[in-house]
Amino acid sequence: MPRIRSKEDLLALQRELLSKRDPNKTLITLCSGTACRATGSDAVAAAIKTELEKQGLTDRVSFKRTGCHGFCERGPIITIHPRGVCYLNVKPEDVPEIIARSVKGDEIIERLLYKDPATGERIVEESEIPFYKHQTRLVFGDNPVIDPTNIEDYIVIGGYQALAKVLEEMTPEEVLEEVKRANLRGRGGGGFPAGRKWESTRNAPGEPKYVIVNCDEGDPGAYMDRSLMEGNPHRVLEGLTIGAYAIGSHQGFVYVREEYPLAVKNLNIALEQAREYGFLGDDILGSGFYFDVKVHRGAGAFVSGESSALMNAIEGKVGEPRPKYIHTSESGIWEKPSDLNNVETWANVPLIIEKGAEWFNSIGTEHSKGTKIFSLVGVVNNTGLVEVPMGTTLRDIIYKIGGGIRGGKKFKAVQTGGPSGGVIPEQYLDTPVDFDELTRLGSMMGSGGMIVMDEDTCIVDIARYFVDFLCDESCGKCVPCREGLKRLREILNRIVSGRGEEGDIELLEEIAQVMKKASLCALGTTAANPTLSTIRYFRPEYEAHIKEKRCPALVCKDLIAYYIEPERCIACMKCLKNCPSGAIDGGKRRIHVIDQAKCIKCGICYDVCPPKVHAVTKISGKPVPPPLPESERMIERKGGGGR
Repeated sequence: MPRIRSKEDLLALQRELLSKRDPNKTLITLCSGTACRATGSDAVAAAIKTELEKQGLTDRVSFKRTGCHGFCERGPIITIHPRGVCYLNVKPEDVPEIIARSVKGDEIIERLLYKDPATGERIVEESEIPFYKHQTRLVFGDNPVIDPTNIEDYIVIGGYQALAKVLEEMTPEEVLEEVKRANLRGRGGGGFPAGRKWESTRNAPGEPKYVIVNCDEGDPGAYMDRSLMEGNPHRVLEGLTIGAYAIGSHQGFVYVREEYPLAVKNLNIALEQAREYGFLGDDILGSGFYFDVKVHRGAGAFVSGESSALMNAIEGKVGEPRPKYIHTSESGIWEKPSDLNNVETWANVPLIIEKGAEWFNSIGTEHSKGTKIFSLVGVVNNTGLVEVPMGTTLRDIIYKIGGGIRGGKKFKAVQTGGPSGGVIPEQYLDTPVDFDELTRLGSMMGSGGMIVMDEDTCIVDIARYFVDFLCDESCGKCVPCREGLKRLREILNRIVSGRGEEGDIELLEEIAQVMKKASLCALGTTAANPTLSTIRYFRPEYEAHIKEKRCPALVCKDLIAYYIEPERCIACMKCLKNCPSGAIDGGKRRIHVIDQAKCIKCGICYDVCPPKVHAVTKISGKPVPPPLPESERMIERKGGGGR
């Protein structure tokens, strides 16, 4: 392939590629991101290729493996174009039927369609499934239709035209002003204006200047950046190159955590293709501008996602933060001006250049523009990656897109912003989600993690979990974070184990406030959020643990006991046979009893007890009733006796 030398060359190539593609030809796409590969996408792909050959359809039907479609719990996902038929949870054994009935024929396989849990309706087209229907997928929307390892797929949908426009029609200053006017805020953490960061780096003295993609993404349950990098790496590279041109940088880095091998693989393929086509390297698109990118694989430390820690890691040093009296925009990698933005931020840049700052400003809220991708996980019916305009309410995300709480349970809280975010209660479900509103509630946007919790969640235990995670991930460089997190963990462990004392809540607040004010980096200053927000909104739950030695959610092992209600027990012996500690005494036609001294509170008896019987219950904060005398344990009523 000859290098593309101009915007006209690029448009000519796009026209040529489009002329070779028949829009009416049947195309099968298969999601092949990490999540779908984990649920069997590779085996499904092999089955599709085999079946197309077997049925002589290789010339009539195209097959494409795409990136993540977002609806990860329902993968692998097959979509048949141009009809738009969408099949979920596809298995290799389903493929022959799909090819025979829905590809060769016009039949729909009902069992593989999405079924609305409320109405029972089967939905054929992907775009009509509520999970997708209520999203606005500007950044993520191309993932389901392009092969991330084929640059021509990206060119066909208009890829690299924003870069060509910049290099042929705009000065670096004009690009910078366009991004500033768009009010693009960084999608990776605190929401700092990207244009201002670019400007600081551009104006800082010193050469060379560096631009960096942060694909470290260490939040538990978050995988937005990974899925973008796996599914559409060229969009990220295009945004990065545009930013480099505006800043005056000729060297870029993509920092990818070690746990993202598919992202690295697809990124390296994209880099080679971009160089081959003339979008990277010397004299890009005949403009005289040169720029190239290196991939740096991180060691997986959560703190390395912090800007200065990440830059230390690129230099080969320990990934720990630097003092902030000098900004990385002035002294970053090797003490040179360096601009760092996360994957999603860079991916927005081509859209802003192509459609304009005014268009971008028309989406979102007054101070938070555009869309945001969230990782919606937890106890919602539909989990996955969700892209919505800034200002969409938590209620709409959780109920319209997420489909509400599983099992008809009651919503309790949602945690946003990753482990350093805050826990938001039910009364704020109608809050519009943007940078400032979440901060006002004591949480944060972060990279976009969103964990939904129901009535069976212990909020104190949630705070303990995130503090425990952050304690292990702290680099230990500064005292407020290192020692503060240890003390928070000690106190929270005491509380959930029933050893909490009067004054513990106030001590937690005092330590958290010191961390918030005195820690070296954002990990330490925001690590207080889980503790402070849970105390702010769920103080009575803390008090129940401390004063009453009771866990209202019946979660904390040291504060609960399992008990078999005599009038419900049918002596089916399921709990007895499955108890790993031999704590249950019983037999045929004998009411079962749990020996509290032997019980390890694993909950297996509770899980295996037949739902219609529900004899095993959990008790907290009150004594376990004494067992029945042996003479009263025989079951005489009809239906008993372990039948």
